[in-house]
Formats: sequence, C-alpha cells, structure tokens
Amino acid sequence: MIPPKQVQEILDATRIEEVIEEFVSLRRRGVNLIGLCPFHGERTPSFNVNPARNIFKCFGCGKAGDAVTFLKEHENLTYPEALRWLARKYHIEIQEVERTPEQLAEMQLADSLYIVNEFALQHFQQQLFDTDEGKSVALAYFRKRGLREETIRAFGLGYAPDERDLLLRKARNTGHSPELLKKVGLCSQDGGRDFFRARVMFAIHNLSGKVAAFAGRTMSAEKTIPKYINSPETEIYVKNKILYGAFQAKKAIRQLDECLLVEGYMDVISLYQAGIENVVASSGTSLTEGQLQLIRRNTQNLKILYDGDPAGIKAALRGLDLALEQDLNVRICLLPDGHDPDSYVQEFGGEQFKKFTTENAKDFIFFKTDLLLDETKGDPIKRAGLVKDIVSSIARIPDPIKRSVYLRECSGLLQVSEQILVAEANKLIGQTLKKREEKAARQPSAASDQPAPSAPPPAWGDDPFFPPDPGAYFPPSEAGELPPEWTEKQVAQPNNEVKTAAEYQERDIVRLLIQFGSHILPQEQISVGEYILADIEESLSDFDNPLYGKVAMECHAMLLEGKTFDQHYFIQHELAEVANLAIDILAEPWEFSPNWEAMWNYPLQNQPMPERNFNLDMKQALDRFKLKKVQKMCAINLQRVQNASKEGDHDAMIRFMKIQQKLNETRNEIALRTGTVVFGK
Repeated sequence: MIPPKQVQEILDATRIEEVIEEFVSLRRRGVNLIGLCPFHGERTPSFNVNPARNIFKCFGCGKAGDAVTFLKEHENLTYPEALRWLARKYHIEIQEVERTPEQLAEMQLADSLYIVNEFALQHFQQQLFDTDEGKSVALAYFRKRGLREETIRAFGLGYAPDERDLLLRKARNTGHSPELLKKVGLCSQDGGRDFFRARVMFAIHNLSGKVAAFAGRTMSAEKTIPKYINSPETEIYVKNKILYGAFQAKKAIRQLDECLLVEGYMDVISLYQAGIENVVASSGTSLTEGQLQLIRRNTQNLKILYDGDPAGIKAALRGLDLALEQDLNVRICLLPDGHDPDSYVQEFGGEQFKKFTTENAKDFIFFKTDLLLDETKGDPIKRAGLVKDIVSSIARIPDPIKRSVYLRECSGLLQVSEQILVAEANKLIGQTLKKREEKAARQPSAASDQPAPSAPPPAWGDDPFFPPDPGAYFPPSEAGELPPEWTEKQVAQPNNEVKTAAEYQERDIVRLLIQFGSHILPQEQISVGEYILADIEESLSDFDNPLYGKVAMECHAMLLEGKTFDQHYFIQHELAEVANLAIDILAEPWEFSPNWEAMWNYPLQNQPMPERNFNLDMKQALDRFKLKKVQKMCAINLQRVQNASKEGDHDAMIRFMKIQQKLNETRNEIALRTGTVVFGK
C-alpha cells in the first residue's frame, strides 16, 4: 500500500496536461487545452483540460476527473497502479507498506496479467542476452537485421528457446500462477507446454508502455510452420485497438504532426533506429476504427507505406475508406520494387528514406484513381464501376468542403461531369444515413410498448419569449393545494438529470462552497464557507436535492471540527458522486477571453474578474437561496390559510394570516435586494 502522505505528494506533483498529453494531442484554447476525446469517437474536439484546476472533462460523453481518473479509465489501471504510474513519471520514490494476503488476493485481474507479461518479457530477454543458444541464434538474427542492443532493449525483443515448458517451470518456481499464464496465452490451455517456442519475441506495448501481448517469429525454415503467432485477446489486449510501436512513436507523431503506417514489426523497429520515430504498424491486419481513432488523437495526417506489389496494394486500399470516415488526410507512398521499409532504410539510410517518402507520397483519392484508371482503359463498363468506387470513397469524407474539392478534381481525372459526381455522392450519403437510422430503430432501446408521444410543449425556461424568473413566486391553486411548480416542476438537463426549480439555488450554494469555500472574505476575515454555512445553518436539513444537502452538511461538519476544504478535497473525494459533482461544477465549457484585456486593453468595467468576484457572487446566491426557501414557506402557509378557512377555524386562519404577512415582508425585502419581481399576496 502507498502511505497517504506519499499519495498526496504524488497528487501535488502531478500536472494533468502533462499526463494527458502522453495519450492525447492537445492544443491551447484560452487558459484551457482541448483535444479529441479518447473515450468516444468524435470529429470535433470536446475534450477539455483545465491545468489551473488539474481536471479534465469531455462535454461530449461526460467523462471527467483528475489525472488518476484519466489513467484508470484510459489505461484500465487500478487506483494504486495509476499512482505508481504518476510516481514513475515525476520521479517520486514510493515507500510502500507491505500488503496483507487479503489485499494481495484483491488485486484486479488486469494488474495480474500485466505482472505475468512483465515476468515473461524479463524471461525472454534473459534467454536472448544471457544464454549461449539465445546469443548464437536470436541475437545473431537481430544483429544481422542491423539492430543495435539499445534498440533491442527499447522494444522489448527477446527469445523463446525450443524447450517444452521452460517458461512454465520458471513461473512455478517464482510463484506465478499457471492459470494466469493460460489467460494471457503464454502456455497451452492444458498447462503442459509453453506457447512460444523456438521463436524470436516481440513485446506489444499499450500506450502507457505496459506489455499487453507478445508476437513470436519462427526461426525455422519449414513452410508448414506459421511465420508469426500472437497472444490471444485478453482483458488487457484488444488487437483492433492497439498499434505496434504506438508507445514509442506517440511523442514524435504529435511533434511532427504525421503518422507513418507500415506493415511489420521489423519495419517499425528499423525506421525508429534510423531516426524516423513517428512510425507504427497494424501488424498485418486491416486497419480498424479503433486503431484509426488512436492515430487521429495524435494527428490528422496519415502516410501509409507499401511495397510494390499491386495485388496487395489493391486489397489494402479497400479497407482505407474507414480512414476517410475518421477525417484523416491519407497519403500513400509506394516503395521501389523489391523493397519494404526495413530493407530500404537499411540500404539507403534514414535521410534518403525521409526524402523519398516526402517526394513520392500521393493523396489517397488521387492515388486510387490513377491506380484503377490503368485497368479500365477501353472498357466503359469497368470505367463506370471505377467512377462509383471513387465517388463511394469521397462520399465517406465528413468535411463537405473537402468532399467538394475532391469531386471537382476527380471530375477532370475521370472525365465525368462534376454535377453527376455530386449527385452520386449525395445519393450515397443519403443511403448511408438511412441505413444508420434503420439500424438505430432496430436497437432494443428503440422498442417500446408505449404509444409514440406527441411533441411536448417547451420545457420551463425553453420559451425565448417568456424566460423563467429564478425568484418568481407561484401562488397556490384555487383548490388549496401546492401548485405543480413547487412539487412537480422539473427541468431537463443535458446530462439527462432533472431538477426542481428550487434545486438551482441549492446547486449555486454548493458551487460556491466547492469553488471558493476556502477563500477569505477581506472585510469579514472569515472564509466563504464559514460565511455561507453560518447564514443558512437552519436550512441545511431542508435541501431538496439529497446530494447537494450531503455536500453542505459535510462542509458544515468539517468547519465544526476545525478542518478546511478546497476544490482538490472535493475532486479527490472518496464518494464518486461528490467527485463527479465537483468536476461538473468546476469544468465549465465557457471562460472569459483574455483577448479583451491583453489585445484590446478592455478589462471588465463594473466588477472584478470572475475568479475574484466571489464576494458579490456569494451574497447574491445566498439571497436567491433564501428567497426560494421563503417562497416555499409562503406557499405552504397560504395553503394552511385556505384550509383553515374551508374548515371554519377562524382563530387558526387569523394566526396563519399574520405569519403570512411576516413571510411576505421577508420575501419582498429579499426580492428587492435581488431585483426579482414576485407575484402574489
């Protein structure tokens, strides 16, 4: 276990933008950073990182949290694993307390699988560097391929000797479970033999550098033996979401704003060693949506390298329309006959490779058009099919401007009217949209036994001509019951929550406690939290929203114990619902533009900047909160007056009317301060 003091040391040292930039390409927008969300597919950035508050939030899918939350969600780490990851990044040495057997037993499966893979990596590398067989067979092979020792170690290359159960025996002797070896595919399912034997080994890392799987290349010339075999998919290895070399390449891809895609492991390693570090491989499989999204989070520019085999190129091109759907700028480069990236860079060097690929890369659409045009000469039927094929690819591009440019250029290349191409593209887009709608309609969530509802009237506050007054008073109905505005009036929220009208004032109080609770009021010389909670102490048990009430009560209890609280306390709260509320409050999608003052010399005229305006903000929020509570008391008491009148209880009616007069006076006094118009007696 990590001691609490060191946990806080790690959290204090962490800079969320530095952590997230390991996985997501970010650009500055005002004081915050934005990028494409790594948790859901999107084309317009909605992923927001706030360095000042050390939090992130996606305004598309709603994912939010601090650096630890990000690592847990993105890398499937446990809380301790995420802390260790941060400790390694910031060079903090952890003095862990020894775990109990019960705690060890509770370690999550993913942790155990990573541990087993790391053990296997050390075993394979030890066999490569420290055994005679490894040196003479595997190390000699890697050196023959031109690899240096530092490159071999950087990519986790190793050797599995031709022994039936060497890894299994070593695992048992060191306390590793054979069941976990089966789980990650390091041994046969009967537990009798190693899966990888007589092969040089390639470690496959995830984006954080952990070993997720292995690939083994045979050392045998026997054609009946598969050249490569891979680990099976597990909880930590999903093949269609991992690119070989992405861990080593991610920084260079962001810096150069381009990703090179090759086919094999050795292509990646040789190019990396030659100084071309922005390179990844699909490991012999067709590109998947998950892999393309991984690329797009770091760059929009993808350059794919092929050798000169026409049949292989045409087969590969059929799967590249997915890249266009992800709005990637795809370029194709054909290497000279007889060369793959590995052999070319070995013969000509890294600089010549960069020059060749820069000068010979062609846009994917134009490359595909030129390639297929050669096959359709003199055959109008094939030519018509070519036109449909090219337009089908262009129709997948989400950017309408880019689509228009391609259609105009291809009109000249194909010698077909631009209007015809546009019409065909629009037809294909319409068909795609219709299929998506039909698919959505077939989903179980779309089915219902209830009749389709008619269009509802505008929600409270949605009508632009009659906006709601947050302090408006709704008198009881003639029947003497509380009006629906008090008991049933609810407003739909973007996150699918509903709130009663009174809850907005409660949320504003909680916002002030979380955002400014520890700030000192200069005149009163007490904190914002102390001022607010002293003012509403009698109403703490009267919150309509249980979560808001829980936060306010907890803050009150902490102040009574002499403790303090700030934003970080709530962001790192042990209750997920409180932490999520804090992040939702702090991660606003809007910010005050610094250009007003920095570029136009036009600062705010009538009030301090938002982050320093908590004094006025607090007093207005308290008045709105109290006004809402008094209005509720007015409504309840007026109902009592009407009920007493119906029952003929004259004394009770007079008593309640006097109370009503006092409540109305209080209500009107607060309404005057807030500038709120109220209605009723």
